[in-house]
Amino acid sequence: MNKEEDLLQEDSTRDEGNETEANSMNTLRRTRKKVTKPHVCSTEVGEMDMSNSNDCMRDSSQILTPPQLSSRMKHIRQAMAKNRLQFVRFEATDLHGVSRSKTIPAHFFQEKVSHGVCMPRGYLEVIPNPKDNEMNYIRATCFNSDIVLMPELSTFRVLPWADRTARVICDTFTVTGEPLLTSPRYIAKRQLSQLQASGFSLLSAFIYDFCIFGVPEILNSKIISFPASTFLNNHDQPFMQELVDGLYHTGANVESFSSSTRPGQMEISFLPEFGISSADNAFTLRTGVKEVARKYNYISSFFIETGFCNSGILSHSLWDVDRKQNMFCSTSGTEQLTITGKKWLAGLLKHSAALSCLMAPSVSCRKRYSKDRKDLKESVPTTWGYNDNSCIFNIKCHGEKGTRIENKLGSATANPYLVLAATVAAGLDGLHSSNEVLAGPDESTDLYQVEPSEIPLKLEDALVALEEDQCLKQALGETFIRYFVAMKKYELENEEIAAERNKFLEYFI
Repeated sequence: MNKEEDLLQEDSTRDEGNETEANSMNTLRRTRKKVTKPHVCSTEVGEMDMSNSNDCMRDSSQILTPPQLSSRMKHIRQAMAKNRLQFVRFEATDLHGVSRSKTIPAHFFQEKVSHGVCMPRGYLEVIPNPKDNEMNYIRATCFNSDIVLMPELSTFRVLPWADRTARVICDTFTVTGEPLLTSPRYIAKRQLSQLQASGFSLLSAFIYDFCIFGVPEILNSKIISFPASTFLNNHDQPFMQELVDGLYHTGANVESFSSSTRPGQMEISFLPEFGISSADNAFTLRTGVKEVARKYNYISSFFIETGFCNSGILSHSLWDVDRKQNMFCSTSGTEQLTITGKKWLAGLLKHSAALSCLMAPSVSCRKRYSKDRKDLKESVPTTWGYNDNSCIFNIKCHGEKGTRIENKLGSATANPYLVLAATVAAGLDGLHSSNEVLAGPDESTDLYQVEPSEIPLKLEDALVALEEDQCLKQALGETFIRYFVAMKKYELENEEIAAERNKFLEYFI
C-alpha cells in the first residue's frame, strides 16, 4: 500500500533544554519531512502501572524492546492472576468513535499480543444499522478484508464494571502489516508525532455532556432542571460514584462532574493529560458510562431526546516538547495569548468550516450552531473571545491550569481521536502560516484575519468544506477524507431524519 502521508522527524540539532517561545518557533521552521515505516506491533511506551494509577504516560515515539515487553507481560500476568481474569477485550474505535471489540479467553492473551486479533474491516468503517444494500456499497469501495488489532499494552486495565474482564486499546493494521489509514487513533498519533517534531506537546482534556434516561423520561420528560444543582448531583449518587471510581481505575481521572441544563443531563470533566491519553480517556468514558448505566437499568446517551446532541469540548494548551512551559501563557499576567497562541488560534479559525464536519458529523449535531438564531442564513460566524463561554473558541486565562483554549465546535457524538487530530492539524497550520493569517502584536489581544471564518449549518456544505481543505486533507490523509466523506454522504442519502434519533439512542448508548 502506498504511503499517503509523510511523517515529520525532529531536527537533530534542536536544543533539548527548556525552549523559549522563540526557540520553539525556530524549531517549527526547521522541521523536515521524512518517510518512516510504521511497526506492526504497537505495544509501546510508558511504565506499566498495574495498580491502576494514572502515572502511565503513553509516548508513541518509543517501541518496546524484548526485555521491556517481557517485563510488561510479567506485570499483566500478575494482574490477571490477582483479579482472576477470564476475558480480555481487544478494543478499537470505529469512525463514529464507538468501541468495536473482540473478547478472548485470558489464557490466549500472550499469544494474541504477538499475533494480534483479526476483525472484519467493515466493523470499523461501515455505518451503523446496516441495510440490505450496504454490503454492495462496501464491496464497491474494496473494504471487504480483515484487519488486525494490535494491543498497546500500556492501556491494559481491569474493567471495574465488567465481571473478571480486562480491556486493552488497540491500533489497527492491514493483514500485510501497514497501519490502517482510516484509523482515527492512528491519525491522532501521527499528528501528535508531527507536533512533537515541531518542538511542542499538547496538554488536553475532554469535557462531555451526556444524558441518563429511565424509560418514562424518554417518552415524556417534564422534569425541571437546574444546572449544577447539588440536590440533582446527589439524586443518583451511587451511579455517578461507581462511574467516576471506575474511570479512575481505568486510568481516566475525572476532575469534576455536575448536573447540566436538561433533565437527566450530566457534565463530566477530565484532568488534562499529555499526548493521546485524553482521547483514550474519552473513548473509555463512551463505553464505560453505557455499561454502568445498564447495571442500574438506565439508558445512557450522548444524544438529547429533543433532537440535539450533547456538547463535547476539547480544552487544550500547547507546551514545549519537555512539557515544562505553557506556550499560550503570557508572562505579563494580562488576559492575552502569546504570539504562538495567537497563531495556533488563527489556524483553528481558518479551518473551522472543515473542522466542524469532523466535530459535528451529523444533522443533529449541527443544530447547536443555530439554536439561538432566527435568521435563515446558511452559515454562522466563528466566534472567539477571552473567558467567554458563549464563544466557539473560548480562551481561558484563569486558574491553576494556565491559559488554554476550549474548542467548542465538537459534539459529544464526535470521535475524540478525530477531534484531537483535526485540532492539532489546524493549529500546526496556524503556526506554519505567516501570510494568510496574521496575529496581532504580543501586547495586544487582537487577532487579524484576512477572511472571516464561517461555519456551515448544513452537513452537506461542511462536507464540501472538508473536501476543499487541502491542509486537513494532507494532514489527516486523503484516504481517510475520501472514505469519511463517502460514508457521510451515504448516511445522508439513506437515512431519514426521523430515524436519526433512534440511531443515536440505540447505537451511541
